[in-house]
Amino acid sequence: MEQSLQNAIISGVDRIAAWSDLLDDINVFPIADGDTGRNLIASLTPLRQLNGNREDTIQQLLMAARGNSGNIATRFLSGLLTADSTAILGKAFKLGRDAAWKAVNDPVPGTMLTVFDALVEFIENETFKSDEDYISRITKHLEEIVQSTPNQLPLLKSAGVVDSGALGMYVFLEGFFNSLIDQAENCVPITARFKGLLQIKPTFKEQQEEGYCVDFVVRVEGNAEDKMAELADLGESTVIIPHNDYLKVHLHTGEPIAVREKIEQIGTIVTWENDDLTKQIKSFMQTRKQGKIHIMTDAAGSLTRTDAQNMGFTLLDSYIVTSEKSLPETLFSPDEIYRMMRDQQKISTSQASDFERHQSYQSVLEQYESILYLCVGSVFTGNYQVACNWKKEHDPENRFIVLDTTAASGRLAIIVMAVSRFAASTDDPSQVVEFARKTIEQAEEYVFLDKLKYLAAGGRLSKSSAFFGDMLSMKPIVSPLAEGAKKVGIARNQRAQLKFACEKLETGLTGDSKALILLEYSDNLSWVDAVPKKEIAKRFPSAEIILQPLSLTSGVHMGPGTWALAFLPDAKQAE
Repeated sequence: MEQSLQNAIISGVDRIAAWSDLLDDINVFPIADGDTGRNLIASLTPLRQLNGNREDTIQQLLMAARGNSGNIATRFLSGLLTADSTAILGKAFKLGRDAAWKAVNDPVPGTMLTVFDALVEFIENETFKSDEDYISRITKHLEEIVQSTPNQLPLLKSAGVVDSGALGMYVFLEGFFNSLIDQAENCVPITARFKGLLQIKPTFKEQQEEGYCVDFVVRVEGNAEDKMAELADLGESTVIIPHNDYLKVHLHTGEPIAVREKIEQIGTIVTWENDDLTKQIKSFMQTRKQGKIHIMTDAAGSLTRTDAQNMGFTLLDSYIVTSEKSLPETLFSPDEIYRMMRDQQKISTSQASDFERHQSYQSVLEQYESILYLCVGSVFTGNYQVACNWKKEHDPENRFIVLDTTAASGRLAIIVMAVSRFAASTDDPSQVVEFARKTIEQAEEYVFLDKLKYLAAGGRLSKSSAFFGDMLSMKPIVSPLAEGAKKVGIARNQRAQLKFACEKLETGLTGDSKALILLEYSDNLSWVDAVPKKEIAKRFPSAEIILQPLSLTSGVHMGPGTWALAFLPDAKQAE
């Protein structure tokens, strides 16, 4: 495949990642479960690693695909992967379009399938050209198709939005086509292209749904396509993808156990995931209070997508990279990561591309009047400098405020939590910024490692030092500061770690302190909940104590058994 095509595909994926929150916000079809953006990210990330065998990438797409949108999109993009050059893009798009339509048991117009039809029709009428005029006309045509989706689906019309999946593929394709002419950075914000069609009407009432959204891969003997008829009637919103000896299936069902039993009669289940639709819909329709300034931060802090959804801030991901896949850290399973680390498999981290970060900044700037970006410490990543450079060129009105928190993991998380609460309680953005600066100065964190060998695996410690340290039961204690992760102590066992933690709390807090305390866990939730939390709650009964998973960016470098304490004395927490 030509390098320009590879770059264009990756640009499309990066652009979806940057606008994924908005895609989630308008996802009402086929049900209002608000997960289109997340599903597309999880499904398409194999496309970030296109240097390997094309067949392997298609197989990885099959395994990664999640939800209606993700499964249909991967079918289409598997067709695109057959193109070695732009000369055969039309043929590749048609192959992908046909595969996508075939995968859906009950296809509906007004979705991404309609976008694929419009794309193929346009290129059949006008052979693809890598020039600015052609790209402008094809993206304009696709824009009009997406704008028409509410007229094709009554549910969209009642909500006042375009179809989220159709918009997701438009976002991908605009990034893809503009990259082919080296104009990716000039993509028009979708808030400008689809003005008035990206916010759900207050009068919209979601359809109540019960059951589960199920995604699974089953390996069958013989031709997988011969088994498709047996699966078509097992649920609703069914998408079935055959590939060699495998079938990838997405469906909605009220009886996941019964479905699984039937699948086990057909073949061997390779992967199985299911989500509770009732909970998803309830969470999606939850109203969240927004202050005058919107908070944005990095997932390198110990924060989850659920936190972002509940507290109303935007979360920017780093990536976890294994030998098999690359995923945003908030979408990777911690259990899987720590299992792989115990098995001594190689795992690393990487930052989002500059293009993805730029698109993310543009996304929030287009959606909110004022933004406060509480950035992970500049000593840990280049995010702060990338954001500042972008701001110089794109924010003449100073609406995008960037603060170097000097923090990571739990210290960053506790800063963001406190500032988000305060932001929801005031209409004065300047007060929020000042509160954030004071919070950055006051917040502390201490990270307790179990094994040194994981730091050595990541190149942050010599292997010989790690070996002798582990042999002598040396468990370092580190604190993320402006100058980096600083070693502040050492402990020989968990009891000594807890003693150190309590001493730091007693130094920084009073017994009746209204402190905000964060206890982070890796693969040791039960111990952190039963021992440190219980002891700290006894000593500081007036404090708010939150259990939080350790950022996977930190976890990958520090390993299983790690836990941490972050705290903010007498935080002005707005209820």
